[in-house]
Amino acid sequence: MDYIVRATAANQQIRAFAITSKEMVETARQRHNTSPVATAALGRLLTGGAMMGVMMKGDKDMLTLIMKGDGPINGVTVTADSKGNVKGYVGNPNVIIPANYAGKLDVGAAIGYGTLTVIKDMGLKEPYSSQVPLGTSEVAEDLTYYFATSEQVPSAVGLGVLMSKDNTVKQAGGFIVQLMPFAEEKTISTLEDRISKITSVTDMLEKGMTPEDILREVMGDMDVEITDTMDTHFQCNCSREKIINALSGISSKDLDDIINDGKEIEVKCDFCNTTYKFRVEELKAMRKKQV
Repeated sequence: MDYIVRATAANQQIRAFAITSKEMVETARQRHNTSPVATAALGRLLTGGAMMGVMMKGDKDMLTLIMKGDGPINGVTVTADSKGNVKGYVGNPNVIIPANYAGKLDVGAAIGYGTLTVIKDMGLKEPYSSQVPLGTSEVAEDLTYYFATSEQVPSAVGLGVLMSKDNTVKQAGGFIVQLMPFAEEKTISTLEDRISKITSVTDMLEKGMTPEDILREVMGDMDVEITDTMDTHFQCNCSREKIINALSGISSKDLDDIINDGKEIEVKCDFCNTTYKFRVEELKAMRKKQV
């Protein structure tokens, strides 16, 4: 089962999150039939988004992350809530590009140069929105940069997705470690030293390490205290009713045009690829309600 742990360390000078997200990323791969590099890109952003989602306090708070670059993947979009539910999609799920110099899936080249947009909807009049340029487009470093510049929180983000030979997801997970404003110099330098020595997230997961183990590995002897554990899932909240509401909202003329075609229509949810079909009679009933 996928889950997220929250923790503090060094006498609450550090707060941290870690996740195992293999099932979430595999669900996304199956829903969108993504290529390996698209699975890795979407999987990393889903993994980071799930942890960032649970940082929010309100029950109805929503977080959206959009990485839009000039690469062939044509953008990655993820939405998360504060309860560990996350969903997402890529513009081009079939993207295939050569491996990078290290022989790894080249997520950076797939996404390309562009921007990371973070939107937090916390029930206020206007959602909070922030945009930063993409640095590496490898996802973890871009989220690290976002935290430092937009939230002024020094952070270390590690994310990883490992594919099997049959292109299913073998491992996925990550961590976010953040310094509190009152963190002492000694804590900061110790943490920097630890982070410089750790191997990749997927290496740790391949060794059988849990999210708790990963945080202890990252923070060494800085007294890690696990404060909370919660399940996390790939879950879409689309429904037939929501699609009907959306269709009812289009102009009478456009709806008439669709009806006059005389064919059943299909509407697909971007986030989970579920297809909803509507017969002409149903469309006519919607049109009547508009009058």
